Amino acid sequence: MKKFFESFINVWKIEELKNRIVLTLLLLLVYRFGAHVTLPGIDATQLQDLAGQTDKGIGSILDMFTGGAFSKASVFALGIMPYISASIVVQLMGIAIPYLQKLQKDGESGRKKLNQITRWLTIAITLVQGPGYIYNLYRTLPSSAFLLGFDSFSFLFSSVLILTTGTVFAMWLGEKITDKGIGNGISLLIMVGILARLPQALFQEFTSKVTNNNGGPMLLVIEVIVWLLVIVACVLLVMAVRKIPVQYARRTTTGDFEQDMMGGNRQWIPLKLNSAGVMPIIFAQAIMFIPAAVAGLSKSETSQSIAGTFSDMFGLWYNIVFASLIVIFTFFYTAITVPTNKMADDLKRSGGFIPGVKPGVETADFLDKIMSLITFPGSLFLALIAVFPAIVVSASVQQSWAMFYGGTSLIIMVGVAIDTIQQVNSYLLNKHYDGLMKSGKNRKAVA
Repeated sequence: MKKFFESFINVWKIEELKNRIVLTLLLLLVYRFGAHVTLPGIDATQLQDLAGQTDKGIGSILDMFTGGAFSKASVFALGIMPYISASIVVQLMGIAIPYLQKLQKDGESGRKKLNQITRWLTIAITLVQGPGYIYNLYRTLPSSAFLLGFDSFSFLFSSVLILTTGTVFAMWLGEKITDKGIGNGISLLIMVGILARLPQALFQEFTSKVTNNNGGPMLLVIEVIVWLLVIVACVLLVMAVRKIPVQYARRTTTGDFEQDMMGGNRQWIPLKLNSAGVMPIIFAQAIMFIPAAVAGLSKSETSQSIAGTFSDMFGLWYNIVFASLIVIFTFFYTAITVPTNKMADDLKRSGGFIPGVKPGVETADFLDKIMSLITFPGSLFLALIAVFPAIVVSASVQQSWAMFYGGTSLIIMVGVAIDTIQQVNSYLLNKHYDGLMKSGKNRKAVA
């Protein structure tokens, strides 16, 4: 603990790191302020029905990712999610479209063009989602809540324009945090939105258990302990890697390579247990929206039953299908994001090899086999964490508090926190090395 506080104090001694952290906090504060600015033309005092719609089910997920902006009819109601959707689409299209594949290989120039394509696609997605969100407001809020008139074109046009602008501004904030601040800006915006609902959820659970005498403070303590254990499990899932030993041939003074196991440089290839990250959960949740939406178009008893089943995110069949999709998408996303053939070719070109495995095709097959073996338990663990909120709800935990026991929210928080801490540590290490070099010069001058 003493070392942690010393490192924390050292953070503020590094001028560049301090400025980056301050800028990041200010930009996040701007984003949180915007989440409370209601769309022009809506009476903010009549949003109770919209808040009640997002207290449970799929609406609570959307509201959590936007930090409550969805239920406040905010200018940031769509949040950064259209940008996330656009990034996923561009990444998947890169598998099938040769032009995007070429851009992925063009280095920095290709990355800039892909970012530009993602931005334009974000605007297009927002222009589609904006009218859908406004239509949801028409269905949910009373007509008296619309100051410009119920179902008026002027309100629809201006609101869609403002929602699009809000999403673009949030995207700009995220990119500025990434460039000038600390951590991944887009991920931090999502994490801050999720954390914004944590105090309220914990207070509601405290009220339920202690004030209403529904289990008492001891049960609340047990719930918090279980929550901390789940966080530890998520950290282990994010950090777990399988190290594949790699031997590099030693280069002699004549430029030839010596295949000397003792003289070569030994390193590792870290293959992550969960290489897909949170993407399988996001894919699975996107698919789970479809059955309820399609079934809701019909008035038949069967369709209504299907819509009810896939709208209850804490139901048994919902979570069985949800967990199965996560396992499938984990294998799918790992296969397209971990290029074992390219890894084997790069290893061969750099003069490296895996002991006991021939370079080239056999190395690629070996890496692919290892990835399949570690991805299966990783996918099961990820699926378990994703459906864990439904498990704790069955144990009389309130739904708002249960959302923090797993699923996309917890994986995102853990992953973003680890990534940000690693960036801070890299600055601390660099400062440490600079200090050693300066002290060395000072000693030399004194001598």
